[in-house]
Amino acid sequence: MDWGTLIATVSGGSIAITGTVLADHLRHRREGGRELAERRRAVSVDYIGAAESCHARLRQLAQETAEETGRTADELAAQARAALADSGLGEARERLFIDAGATVAGAGQTMFQRLRALQAAVAAGAEPSSAAFHSVYHPYIGAVWAYRVAVRAESEGRSLTPETFGWSRWDGTDRCTLCPPPTSTPSPRS
Repeated sequence: MDWGTLIATVSGGSIAITGTVLADHLRHRREGGRELAERRRAVSVDYIGAAESCHARLRQLAQETAEETGRTADELAAQARAALADSGLGEARERLFIDAGATVAGAGQTMFQRLRALQAAVAAGAEPSSAAFHSVYHPYIGAVWAYRVAVRAESEGRSLTPETFGWSRWDGTDRCTLCPPPTSTPSPRS
């Protein structure tokens, strides 16, 4: 028996099997990474969609006057609470916390807190042209953009800046005709 041939055959077979197992492992890892990225993107888009649904309903409630609708302050407060519940934001938020990275989840939580402040202002009767509305509206808009930047950085590794859109701030105070010109530094870019 030729030991050299046997050793060469066993070694060659071992190398071939190891290479196949390694290639299969790397392929599964790449596919798993793509699936995670797709899932993260989907929950991020679902979350911002639910937030936009709530935001749109809150703006509608703020634009309607009590005289037009005949609703009481308690009814307005209930409708503002319903805007959040009906939007599906709670469920989308939980999915975001499960699948998103820490930076995106943190930006999503900040956006949620700012939206809750907007909800409270609308429930209290703040109208779109009031200082009470704008004092919570612009921080919400800034948080929305910070969330978008975080999602884009996580999914594509690229970021956006306000300058991309010809703006100096994310929160829109520099473009708002109802707010005094901003005196602070521009909103963070990330």
